[in-house]
Amino acid sequence: MMVVGICGSPRKAGNAEYLLIQALETASQRGFSTRKLLCSELHVDFCTDCGDCNKGRPCPKEDDMPRFYELLEKADGIVAASPVYFGSITGQLKTVFDRTIPFRRQGFKLKNKVGCGITVGGARNGGQEKAMEAIHAWMHIHGMIVVGDDSHFGGIAVRPASEDRIGRKTVLSSANKLCDLLERIKPGGGSGGE
Repeated sequence: MMVVGICGSPRKAGNAEYLLIQALETASQRGFSTRKLLCSELHVDFCTDCGDCNKGRPCPKEDDMPRFYELLEKADGIVAASPVYFGSITGQLKTVFDRTIPFRRQGFKLKNKVGCGITVGGARNGGQEKAMEAIHAWMHIHGMIVVGDDSHFGGIAVRPASEDRIGRKTVLSSANKLCDLLERIKPGGGSGGE
């Protein structure tokens, strides 16, 4: 089985990417194959609600979104990570989320995939839960099964993430919870990976 991670940060090797890598390493250690999609490396243009996907046609935009489509459709589990920008997720991650509307309009292709979120802010109460709300809303709208960290909403950290022991623990707990559920849904799927 495969777990795909999306990092919504426009900055390469930042706190959100660091935490996403921690989550994916957890899944890998448990036998899942992993892939990551970094908004810092991939360009995705805004959705203009042209309606093509509503008519069963492919999106006419020419950018890196096909890479997201390919991996998200293959994924069994999805981890979405974002730094907090002005009390929510980054514009880059919101753009990716908006562009996944064809999955919903063309048969709910993300339905029943397992998802969790990771957010990181500049202070302990720096908007992480509001950003997590946006990630969870995207997952729920697609009919995904959303997990947290066994006691709260998911992986919530403060920067610098490498020094936030409590935050890193919530990230690892969320990743493990995602893997636990995938193993229950598809027994034997995690051991040995894909």
